[in-house]
Amino acid sequence: MRQSVPRPLRIFIQRHRHRLRQSESAFIVLALLAGLAAGALTNIQGFIAHAFQRLFYGVSLNRLSALGEIHHPWRLLALPLGGLLLVALARVLQRRRRAPIDVVEANALHAGRIPFIDNLIICTQTIISNGAGASVGLEAAYAQMGGGVASVLGQALKLRRADMRTLVGAGAGAAVGAAFGAPLAGAFYAFEIVIGTYTPAAVAPVIAAALGAAFVTRALGVEPYLIATSVDPSVSTIDYALYMLLGLVSAVVGIVVMRLVTSCEAQVQKLKRIARWRPLIGGLLLMPIAFVSPQSLSAGHGAMHLNLALLPPVSFLLVVLALKIAASVISLSFGFRGGLFFASLFLGSLVGLIFAGTLDMLALGHTLAPNDAALVGMAAMAVAIVGGPMTLAMLVLETTHDFALMGAVLAASLVASAFTREFFGYSFSTWRLHVRGSIIRSPRDISWMVGLTAGRIMRKDWVSAPAALSVNEFRARVPLGSASKAILADDDQRYAGIVTTEAAYNPDLDPETPLAELARLTGKHLSPASDMRAMLRLFDDAGADELAVVDGIGRVVGVVSERHARRRYFEEMEASQRSLFGET
Repeated sequence: MRQSVPRPLRIFIQRHRHRLRQSESAFIVLALLAGLAAGALTNIQGFIAHAFQRLFYGVSLNRLSALGEIHHPWRLLALPLGGLLLVALARVLQRRRRAPIDVVEANALHAGRIPFIDNLIICTQTIISNGAGASVGLEAAYAQMGGGVASVLGQALKLRRADMRTLVGAGAGAAVGAAFGAPLAGAFYAFEIVIGTYTPAAVAPVIAAALGAAFVTRALGVEPYLIATSVDPSVSTIDYALYMLLGLVSAVVGIVVMRLVTSCEAQVQKLKRIARWRPLIGGLLLMPIAFVSPQSLSAGHGAMHLNLALLPPVSFLLVVLALKIAASVISLSFGFRGGLFFASLFLGSLVGLIFAGTLDMLALGHTLAPNDAALVGMAAMAVAIVGGPMTLAMLVLETTHDFALMGAVLAASLVASAFTREFFGYSFSTWRLHVRGSIIRSPRDISWMVGLTAGRIMRKDWVSAPAALSVNEFRARVPLGSASKAILADDDQRYAGIVTTEAAYNPDLDPETPLAELARLTGKHLSPASDMRAMLRLFDDAGADELAVVDGIGRVVGVVSERHARRRYFEEMEASQRSLFGET
């Protein structure tokens, strides 16, 4: 960490660390600095990725996905070449024992702490993938570097846990806001996607960072990722109902996309012989898709503008939708790095145009403006895949300046969000982490829960008894009223269940009955590493009020009661909330 911060800045930090930690105004200024850095880094990364696209595809003014056709098919060799670069990078990094930490995972599990090398790895992989034309967006690199530079500042200042998480979220949201020239959308991205909650104390620093990043984009004269403009100035009640139906359709498509990515990735990972060469093979598979439709290349901003301008027939849009989904699935499951935020916007616009076109063909007496349907579908699809209904509502508002359409967008987004949570339960980023073994479902801070293990809260005073004892022998050893239960051990001193004193003193029992026959919870126990979530789940499943903690060789090392576990859970949760709201 000391080496990541220039010496003059390190000296300044050392002299003023206390003031920066204690002053709310100083923290807002710090967030503003993080936002300015995030805005600059966002534009630098975008410039590098588009320079790769110009080099590989000869793209000048238009976006890559807006190309009508690939005039020189040999240029599609950029896809496997990009895959080969990722293979080489993976070879360089093969000695690393863990995957890089992204901003959502960092805020949920690591109190916002991200090693700076992880930021460089994720951003390099994403820029190579997008620059080569893979169907992924740059938002992963933008948010990662924005949140990463904020994390570096926070670690240098040794910020409190809640402040660190706020600063990382502010940096990530500022970066996304800078890409779209939409600071409010960036601020809500920080709250909904990276921080996981709204707090009054976090509003000012997050907004300051978002405004700073947007200022950098404007000062550099960079054209942000503009979406489209609305057409119909009014939205009727029937329109609201149809847009909510569109939100439902978008959610279904979004869940299908996430499931396809996961399923395909799982199948590809089973092919051990090609594991090292997955990005190269993925690039080769993308070539025919890109040749049929260049709209499947990159994130799809240019293609979205092209389709909104030309309004092609539904049959054409369906083909593009299928090819774009296929390209995104292949890109992500074969090892290209990137996000689905920008790609989901394009997919949603396609679904919206198809929905409006189909409604028009059915001649039901009511139609929707294609541009408006595309905007609503775009927001609903992004909410289903990425999350954050207010983020997308703000994005549409800042793009169109149309409050009426914002209402329709919000209605469709809430439908998509509710449906996705009910039938899927994850956003794309947290779903991929879940598939890889993580327990996070959102960016909310649960690191305290992970650290609160059975080994930390167990007690070591328990009554034990050999499982081979008879009931009569047990009664002689454990008088009635001396203990409510006993932990049983077999001849090798391994856990053999729990017997209650009440059950052993049942007058109807034969005194020679083996104690082992009365044992309960023989297969139910905790390990010292079991976290709070695992403990509470096992208590509920087993219907137990006390569980043994068993080590790796089966021997009992402690006991945890349900009452104590739940009390510690609520104590830690309240302490975390007090920290989050800045209470002492």
